Amino acid sequence: MSIDEILEEMEALLDKSMTVPLAGHKKIIDGERMRELINDVRLNMPHELKEAKKIEYDCQRILNEAKINAEAIIRKAEERAAQICSREAVVEEAKKHAIDILTKAQASAKNMQATAALSVAKMLNETETAYNKNLMDIKRTKEKVAATLKASPTLNQDANQNK
Repeated sequence: MSIDEILEEMEALLDKSMTVPLAGHKKIIDGERMRELINDVRLNMPHELKEAKKIEYDCQRILNEAKINAEAIIRKAEERAAQICSREAVVEEAKKHAIDILTKAQASAKNMQATAALSVAKMLNETETAYNKNLMDIKRTKEKVAATLKASPTLNQDANQNK
């Protein structure tokens, strides 16, 4: 018999009992039967309490597991967020570094182009000067040869025949 059934029987016992004259709120009940019912409650109570404690334990266990799972999920989410932030920071730093390297490389390339252009211009000027000097030497030598040919009539005739 469950505690609820025992309590219903106790309530029925009270309902069937006679009231005391001149005291409407007092009743005469079978004391032996009431004691049996109280003993039955005591005997059944541990079973009911065990069930209640088991339910309470299960609830507490479920809450603790949920709390542990929630903390694990939060911890994983925080770690993931930290990884993502860390990766983003590394990527941003790498981009800045790449832009810096590219800027330096472009500046170096422009500097090398300017230096090369100056070197080529200098070499062309030097080559032009050398060719002009050689051209002048050739003209002078040609003028000397022409003067030598005019001065000597025999050489003049041989030169004309070779033409």
